[in-house]
Amino acid sequence: MAIIQQTLKHTAWECKYHIVWIPKYRKKKLYKELRQYLGEIFRDLALQKECQILEGHLMSDHVHILRLCTH
Repeated sequence: MAIIQQTLKHTAWECKYHIVWIPKYRKKKLYKELRQYLGEIFRDLALQKECQILEGHLMSDHVHILRLCTH
């Protein structure tokens, strides 16, 4: 997977966001039921926003996502 830097005449940059998604009240039971679907849902959302998910970690009650934006 090649990461493309955004460039202008005198600059180059990469726009990355570290997102932490926490369900209300950190309900672990709800999260366990949804865990198998969350990866697919976050990938679909990234495609809709024309960005890439570089890294993701599913914890017992929250999710960490590192997202690269190209626009």
